[in-house]
Amino acid sequence: MEGPAPVTQEAPATQEGPVTQEAQTRAEPAASAGQAGGGTALPDLTYTEQETELRSAVRSVLEDQASFSAVLARTESAQTYDTALWRTLAADIGCAGLLVPESLGGAGASFREAAVMAEEVGRSVAAVPYLGSAVLATAALLSVLKAGEAGSVSAGELLTELASVTTTVALAVPFASMPGIRVEPEIRIGPAEEHDADGMYRLSGSVSEVADALPADVLVVPADGVPHGLFALRAHEPGVTRTPVVSLDMTRQLCDLRLENVLARRIAAGPQAELAVAAALRAGAAMLAAEQVGLAERALEITLDYVKHRYQFARPVGSFQAIKHMLADWWVAVTQARAASRYAAACLADADQDAPVAVALAKAACSDTAMLAGQEMIQLHGGIGFTWEHPAHLYLKRAKSSSIGLGTADRHRAALGRLANLPPPSPPPSPHPRRP
Repeated sequence: MEGPAPVTQEAPATQEGPVTQEAQTRAEPAASAGQAGGGTALPDLTYTEQETELRSAVRSVLEDQASFSAVLARTESAQTYDTALWRTLAADIGCAGLLVPESLGGAGASFREAAVMAEEVGRSVAAVPYLGSAVLATAALLSVLKAGEAGSVSAGELLTELASVTTTVALAVPFASMPGIRVEPEIRIGPAEEHDADGMYRLSGSVSEVADALPADVLVVPADGVPHGLFALRAHEPGVTRTPVVSLDMTRQLCDLRLENVLARRIAAGPQAELAVAAALRAGAAMLAAEQVGLAERALEITLDYVKHRYQFARPVGSFQAIKHMLADWWVAVTQARAASRYAAACLADADQDAPVAVALAKAACSDTAMLAGQEMIQLHGGIGFTWEHPAHLYLKRAKSSSIGLGTADRHRAALGRLANLPPPSPPPSPHPRRP
């Protein structure tokens, strides 16, 4: 009996499909369906012309300056973050101020465009602080600015500095923090007699495993005390210690932060500070999901190219039926993850009330897909996939770290169940039932 027929067509690539509409429009069929059903119109999940142009510009820079060899060399150096690449992305393309309003010098874009940028960062596993500075910290500052409290002036100044590429900001919360769950501050505010007359406070304490804080110029820190709030401080102030952590994923190296009587300015207090942190974590989880989509897509492209040119028994490895099935399942998973990610980004962009549900769904689905991509990439590359010189391990490590960051898939599925008012799972039956 003859073996499987040789491959005559390429396996489906991860194409997004043609751009059919301009920016800020929605699909007419979806709108009609929503109106017919009495509900709100579903967002258009395709990429607009502006988003496609942004993707092309970012990908061109990353392909030129963030090749695999360059990323790998960076992980083996003392300076794991590529600050020069980040300056290029921030200055030439405006990625640092993508979400910052135009009135403050930013691009005034939405989370849809921010998600496109995140996908490209995930594709290249580039060591840049996009998630920490342009998403997490920026979302927190935007929340403070929108509230219009006294600290909004300081928040606006920081956003202006961020958009002008003179400042990189990081939100000082553990990377594993879960959206929807209050972050308990580990930083304490000093006694009232230590406060300065001009509204400056003294902070002390520590935060473990903070993402993108090593290259930051400014730290936005939740702190507990009277009153508890959100504070901004310069990272090079006396008393600030940042200790690098040997992380599984050295393309996003974590650090432990310690403050000892450090001067900081309060930018939000009380419930508004908690709302700002909550908004940041929700936006960060959605953009991290988009990053995972880009990672899984690129891993599939690299693997697909390999199995088409790697011969075994005088045939391409990709011609075997089992490999075809694995690649097809992988492609379906990436397509489904992209839909969930795009929906979450669209809900955030429109301030939709469905955003918490969409973000939980996206982070759970995309975390699983990214892990599948990292594992399948190594398996289908065979022996070479286990070597340090091949990029497969970088994708697996980034997939694993991002699956833990900002809530694991299981925690997001549990949150999704609560948000959808699903009943809790029944306890498993006892392995030793009691006899009557």
